[in-house]
Amino acid sequence: MEAPVSHERPATERAATFREVFSQGEYRAVLTATTLAWVGDYIAKAAVTVLVYRQSESVALSAAAFAVSFLPWLIGGPLLATVAERYPYRRVMVTCDLIRMVFVALVAVPGMPIWAILCLLFLTTLANPPSQAARSALMPLILTGDRLVVGLSVNASVGQAAQVVGYLVGAAIAAVDPTAALVVNAATFALSAVLVRLGVRDRPSAMTSAHRSHLFRETGEGFRLVFGDPVLRSIAVLVFSSMLFAIVPEGLAAAWAREGNSTDLDAGVAQAVIMAANPVGFILGGLVIGRAVRPARRVRLIRPLAVAAPLMLVPALFDLPPLAVALLAAACGAAVGGLLPVANGLFVRALPDGFRARAFGVMATGLQVIQGIAVLVTGLLAEHFSIPVVVGVWSVAGVVLMLLVVAGSPTRAWYEVTTGQRGTAPAARSPETPATRTTTGTEARPR
Repeated sequence: MEAPVSHERPATERAATFREVFSQGEYRAVLTATTLAWVGDYIAKAAVTVLVYRQSESVALSAAAFAVSFLPWLIGGPLLATVAERYPYRRVMVTCDLIRMVFVALVAVPGMPIWAILCLLFLTTLANPPSQAARSALMPLILTGDRLVVGLSVNASVGQAAQVVGYLVGAAIAAVDPTAALVVNAATFALSAVLVRLGVRDRPSAMTSAHRSHLFRETGEGFRLVFGDPVLRSIAVLVFSSMLFAIVPEGLAAAWAREGNSTDLDAGVAQAVIMAANPVGFILGGLVIGRAVRPARRVRLIRPLAVAAPLMLVPALFDLPPLAVALLAAACGAAVGGLLPVANGLFVRALPDGFRARAFGVMATGLQVIQGIAVLVTGLLAEHFSIPVVVGVWSVAGVVLMLLVVAGSPTRAWYEVTTGQRGTAPAARSPETPATRTTTGTEARPR
């Protein structure tokens, strides 16, 4: 039941500082471990494509080695994420790191056939959904109040930076010895497991044995909660809609740099600049909004930032040079970086305890599917029309869509979540099943 709504402004509307966030030892351990795993993962992705191509001389197999990391999310992400709810989050994260360490090390064994490499990569990535879901569910137990939003902003920015660094380092190492890059990845997973084991408190699982039924039913409860609660549903629709447009420049960068490059800039450099622009913009937008803007104002900025994201790409219609395209992509990334951590913070704080990992699985899978659809559709359209026209018109449609989405967004309810007046969403349990534990209007406290 919702608490009565007060019209007074919260007494402490000050934004949390980076010092307050990093003063939490558990957060430092999780962030460091996650960053190591991220960088190692991207190093391995860059190296595996080279390794497979050298052995097979097949572009298709090389692309398959890269794409296999998306399969677990597409074929069973929510189901795998539900596993994280059944066991203590620390144990899930450590176990997943060790599993990935072993399988990546096996990929590095000399003479491994291509089919075995692809199978091992698939088994490695099966550990990604439960690991990431456990980490997401752990965050509000470590960081409280506005520290959670600032922490999520830092996480998102570091994740973008890790992608850029990982790809660059991975490509450099792979050019000399792809196997060495895989060994580095295995080592990062080992270090991540150690950091989590030593730096994170052991907490009981969010779901007790009395609450368990079977994975499919528990996964369905996650879907019902996300899309059944008005606040959670509004955030999910907003995030999914924004991702339909932000990913497009990155997905079409290779063709755009070659077909629309009328300057003397090298096509490879142009592609790299366009692809890196969105993550760089995301980092800047996330850090600026997360640190310099007060919590209540951040919520009010969600709507204009959501419209601004596709709006920034509309000038692509004018067939701009690659550097100008990169600036547009960076501006789009900054808008998304400003709204996504704030929306994520609202989403996590509105969730009842015992559902966070499952809800993460629903959202992460949706993001993978949405981004894949956006790149696929725009790529197919670009076969018949020029890329600037496709991106520009797609973005115009995005502005219209985002205006419709934000017009129906419950901004007042979002603000109530921020101030702790709304509390969490009701748990999506059937009447005969014992109710799960719920948090207060902020976050569950570590026990």
